[in-house]
Amino acid sequence: MQANNHRKTGEGDMTEQTFRALVVREVEKSRFNRSIEERTTADLPAGDVLIRVRYSSLNYKDALSASGNRGVTRTYPHTPGIDAAGIVVQSASPDFQPGQQVLVTGYDLGMNTAGGFGRYIRVPAGWVVKLPDGLSLRESMIYGTAGFTAALSVAELEKGGLTPPAGEVLVTGATGGVGSMAVAILAHIGFSVVALSGKPDAADYLKKLGAAAVLPREEGLDDSSRPLLKGRWAGVVDTVGGAYLATALKATRQRAVVTCCGLVASPTLETTVFPFILRGARLIGIDSASCPYPQRLETWQKIAGPWKLENLDVMAAEITLEDLDGQIEEMLQGRSRGRKIVRMGD
Repeated sequence: MQANNHRKTGEGDMTEQTFRALVVREVEKSRFNRSIEERTTADLPAGDVLIRVRYSSLNYKDALSASGNRGVTRTYPHTPGIDAAGIVVQSASPDFQPGQQVLVTGYDLGMNTAGGFGRYIRVPAGWVVKLPDGLSLRESMIYGTAGFTAALSVAELEKGGLTPPAGEVLVTGATGGVGSMAVAILAHIGFSVVALSGKPDAADYLKKLGAAAVLPREEGLDDSSRPLLKGRWAGVVDTVGGAYLATALKATRQRAVVTCCGLVASPTLETTVFPFILRGARLIGIDSASCPYPQRLETWQKIAGPWKLENLDVMAAEITLEDLDGQIEEMLQGRSRGRKIVRMGD
């Protein structure tokens, strides 16, 4: 966590505030520990907007950062948390005023910039989104990066011309944060969703989210040498990568639209060109962290408006800073389900 001198803003200097944060430290080479520490706003990096965080959420990228993964976070000590929602305390930008409710997801938050697992964050104004009408701070973090990524994926399916009459949409890793959100949003707007999950007890949960059918993980894998399978999927939201994405591509229908956004199964994709040149399948990558700001605003408006879910609490469990350590381990071991939102304060 990089320490910088406290920056004066348009509201004048704020008395240095002490706050609690989850801090990850390297105690020996490649060995890390996590603890809740007292920090001050003087420890935060320079930025335009100081935000008092009310809610954050736990994502797979946070679990990696909290474990010392250098591919996510280069320098320690560090406070993870790629999502944050709260109240503006100070702002050097005319676009934001103290007292405004805002959210921040993506960019470098929680990666190499102190993130939402601390009571305060300080970030560039270009990262901050005014809380859309129709969403509470808590609801925005039930969505968080996971819901935002799922919404971007669904938007790409629609841009590709996919409509509910086209056929079934497969969602892999369906009990994870992105997968749960994708199942719920797709079902909400009328698609027939098939959820793929490795958790045998997850069927009731996924059907409550709107899944029309639930398949066990092994049915999402084909280890034969066949370049194509019988076409079934009109669309795919893949959240895990690896052989699951390769198998889904083999089973696409004509003009299918496939999105990918995760690598928990594997970052390697072994496939052929046949789904693309014989069935016209399209594979679209989803990079939510660096999503252009206008598209970011448009997507949050959809989330708060026509895509807002009525069953948010079905997939959400509220935790505290003290609960994070255990929940991070659950996520790394593949036992996490749905969304974990972190209550940071009043």
